[in-house]
Amino acid sequence: MTAPEHSEPAVDPAYLAATPFIDSDHAAVRALAREAAGDETDPKAKAIRLYYAIRDRFLYDPYSVEVSQDGLCASGVIERGKGFCVNKAILLAAAARAEGIPARIGLADVKNHLATERLRQQMGTDIFYFHGFTELYIEGKWVKATPAFNLALCEKFRVLPLDFDGETDSIFHPFDADNRRHMEYVADRGSFADMPFAEWREAMLKHYPYLMTDKKESGGDFAAEAAAEATHKPQNKTP
Repeated sequence: MTAPEHSEPAVDPAYLAATPFIDSDHAAVRALAREAAGDETDPKAKAIRLYYAIRDRFLYDPYSVEVSQDGLCASGVIERGKGFCVNKAILLAAAARAEGIPARIGLADVKNHLATERLRQQMGTDIFYFHGFTELYIEGKWVKATPAFNLALCEKFRVLPLDFDGETDSIFHPFDADNRRHMEYVADRGSFADMPFAEWREAMLKHYPYLMTDKKESGGDFAAEAAAEATHKPQNKTP
C-alpha cells in the first residue's frame, strides 16, 4: 500500500486580496512591487527584494501618524515617501500581495528604550502600542519581517539594522550597537488580513492624545533628533 500524498494546507485567500488599507491593486503599489522584485521569479527572492526596498526607500517617521484610511494605506505611504512602523508594514504586505506572496499584518506592544527625548515627552510613555510588522508566507511557513527602521536612520541611532533572509523572523534586536537596551516585546496583538483600524485608532487616541491631536506642534525631524542624541552617554548598558 502506498502512503497517501501530503500537500501544504491552502493559504486563506484573504492574505492575497486587496483591502482598503493593504491596497495591493493600486497602480502605484503594483508598480513599486514590480520594479523592486525585478527579474526574480522565486517567491523568497522576491520577498527579500521587496523587504529591502520598503525598509530603505521609505523613511521611518513616528511623527507622521495619521488616524485615517488615507494616512495608513500602502498607496498613501508611497505618495508621502515616509511612514511609521504600521505604515511600512502595510506597504510591505501590499507589495508582497501584488507579487503573489501571501501576507498579513502583525501587531505587538513594544518597549522602546531608544526613542528620542522629544518623542518620549510627546508620547508620554516608552511603550509603542500596536507596533506593526509584516508576516509573509514563504515556502510553507509564516515569516516575520520588520521594515520599520531605514538603514540611514539605524546608522544615526546606532541601531543594528534588521536584515531579512526569507527564512528566519526579522524582529527588533533587544540591544543596540552600543549594547544598550533597544526593544522589548511586551504583548502580542495578533495577526490580521487587514488593518484592524477601529481598534488601532481607539488605542492611539487613548495612549497618545497629544501626538494624535496637535499635528502641527507635534511634528519633528526624527532622524535629526536621533543624530543629535547619538553622542550622548549610553544608558541602560549591560555589564
